[in-house]
Amino acid sequence: MHRLTEKYQKEVIPALKEKFGYKNNLAVPKINRVVINVGTGPGLKDPKFNDVVEGTLIRIAGQRPVKTTAKKSISNFKIRQGLVVGMIVTLRGNRMNDFVDKLINVTLPRVRDFRGLDSKNIDQQGNLNLSFREHMSFPEIKADEVEKIHGLQITLVTTAKTKEEGLELFKLLGFPFRLN
Repeated sequence: MHRLTEKYQKEVIPALKEKFGYKNNLAVPKINRVVINVGTGPGLKDPKFNDVVEGTLIRIAGQRPVKTTAKKSISNFKIRQGLVVGMIVTLRGNRMNDFVDKLINVTLPRVRDFRGLDSKNIDQQGNLNLSFREHMSFPEIKADEVEKIHGLQITLVTTAKTKEEGLELFKLLGFPFRLN
């Protein structure tokens, strides 16, 4: 059993049942999936950039990303229909648990000038949205092997119904939130 799954079963479920009055364990909010997204704007001019982004996403997530293409042409941005404008990875199950555990314990403490997550990063449905300016804080990325630095956006989708439920779930799982 994964460390995160064990913590969820033994600590998070009882605490959330007590606080919000859930009668059933299946009604307690949990993380459904993790979506990692990278926009490849510089890849329009430099095709090598797309290969770099794909390589780093494979290292970080452990699976190959899906390339998202432009649905229609936009002349002001020099985008043609069918060009690759982003890459996305969706993690579920064991890979998701491994990634979230690594995110809490390794990646977030390695972020430069990190003071804790802001509770404003949680939307009204209880999902957590994080963005990284640099992908360097992930342990799989070696600083001397990096060709181009890019950012990425991570969304942790939950089954929570409200912002308060989502915030409490993430606090109990061990996400470091800033004191307001």
